[in-house]
Amino acid sequence: MSVTVATATYASGVYAPSWEEAVRAAGLDLVNAHAVGPAYIDEMLQIIDNYGPYCVVAPGVAVPHANASSLVRKDGVAVLALEEPVRFGHPHNDPVRLIVGIAATTAKRHITMLAGLAKSLDAPGVVNQIVAAGSRKEALELLGVKVRA
Repeated sequence: MSVTVATATYASGVYAPSWEEAVRAAGLDLVNAHAVGPAYIDEMLQIIDNYGPYCVVAPGVAVPHANASSLVRKDGVAVLALEEPVRFGHPHNDPVRLIVGIAATTAKRHITMLAGLAKSLDAPGVVNQIVAAGSRKEALELLGVKVRA
């Protein structure tokens, strides 16, 4: 199962001293890709503050996001491979080395994107491969993300 989006970014070797800065960096990539408005970043951070590290979905992986709303302009994914892992406070899946920020235009797309990413991230060794990817194209292929033409 792949995830099709309007825009996708990839950055490796990203320095973030905290989970907040890691989420902020992914959010900024979504803003710069014109997928979301700047307030989306605050919503992502607020949701984690309110509900805890729910977005840490697998060992070493966080998928921060906010609800589909008027702040989302188009479906997008921002993939960040961190230079140093950060702790979100998850009892089993910390520390996190891979951030996959997502923005979905509808609740249905939100669920579809999460399901597709979960399937891709379940493959053995894929997190290490994405973190070590040499290009955006390679990282997105490993994650099963396709960008609409």
